[in-house]
Amino acid sequence: MSAIRYSKQREAIKDYLKSVTCHPTADTVYANIQKLFPNISLGTVYRNLNFLVEHGEAIQIDCGDGFVHFDGNSVPHNHFFCRSCKKLLDIEMDSISHIDIIANANFPGKIEGHTVLFHGLCGDCCSDLNKNENLKNN
Repeated sequence: MSAIRYSKQREAIKDYLKSVTCHPTADTVYANIQKLFPNISLGTVYRNLNFLVEHGEAIQIDCGDGFVHFDGNSVPHNHFFCRSCKKLLDIEMDSISHIDIIANANFPGKIEGHTVLFHGLCGDCCSDLNKNENLKNN
């Protein structure tokens, strides 16, 4: 099997994804990579993002906000989506990889992995909500 070839553009996209924790959309990646490569097209960014996902260098997350987000951390981990501010955050927690075994025991096919996306209100939005509630009560 031949080695995967990385163009300077693809390497820059990969490096950008690894350097941020905000789970950017393709448009956000494009806006940032365009600073380094002014002539890069949005289509090239999409192709490179899809390549990185297909080769396990990144993951894509659909959290129901109408956008696909990308994560340069391809190690299995969980995410949280805030329904108020629309932030997509990593959740630090113990592995729940054992659910693959449980699912495999009750499924006639072969489970190869899972994604977990929690949703609700993030800490900042909860604080804002509590502040607003306190203002109403005073």
